[in-house]
Formats: sequence, structure tokens, C-alpha cells
Amino acid sequence: MINLIKLCVGVSTVEELLEHREYYRSRGLGRPDGLNSHRTRMMPKRRDEIVGKGSLYWVMGGAIRCRQLIVDLEAGTDAEGRSCCHILMDPEIVNTVPQPKRPFQGWRYLTSDDAPADLDPGASADAAELTQELAKLGLI
Repeated sequence: MINLIKLCVGVSTVEELLEHREYYRSRGLGRPDGLNSHRTRMMPKRRDEIVGKGSLYWVMGGAIRCRQLIVDLEAGTDAEGRSCCHILMDPEIVNTVPQPKRPFQGWRYLTSDDAPADLDPGASADAAELTQELAKLGLI
């Protein structure tokens, strides 16, 4: 299984992402099937390893913070007539242990071995990040 990783531009927290998605849903701008969609320029060549198995890991505020299961990758065309890819995702957002990540363009493949672990439901991402920072400083 392979995952994708992408910057969540203009969003610095998982809460902001949830608010953004709710804003679109409340105005009838979401997909009728309830899936979340994100358009990107290039179609992943490893589609069969991703669809239904892999997730899109979101980088926010300099760290991977959450993921969404990728349900499908659809070829499309943007407003200028260029080919693009629509990443269709399950609307459930799973918080992950924050993992620092520098900015990059587009999307990248992310192996399961390199992906951060999911946070337990109800666990605080802030507490996990603080624990990581204290460990880096050698204080725990």
C-alpha cells in the first residue's frame, strides 16, 4: 500500500480544515455523494496501490497532522482545459501523531513505514506534539 502526502495550503489546523469542509457543505458546494474532493495537477501512476487502501496525509503548519482514506482518483480537466486529477476522499478525518515536514510542491508518495501513526480517538494532537518536542530535547 502506498499513500499520498500534500500541503493543505491556507489551512494550519485540523479544525480549520473541518470548518472549511463544513462551509462548502452548508452552501451545497460539496459533492452529492458526500466524498471530499481535492484537485491536483498530476495523476499518480501508482493508482492501483492507492485507491481504497492508501490515504492522503495533510501537512498543516509544518507538520503532517491528519489523513483521509482515498476512495478514488478521477481524471479531469480544469477551467483552462488542462488535465488534472481529482482525489476523492472519505469525509472522515483521522488525526495523526504530528510529524514535522518541510514545504514541497504538489504531492508525493508516502510509504506506510514513513507515515505517522494515527492518534487514538479523543487523544490530543497538542499533547502528542509536546511529547515529541520534549523527547527531541532529551527531557523525557
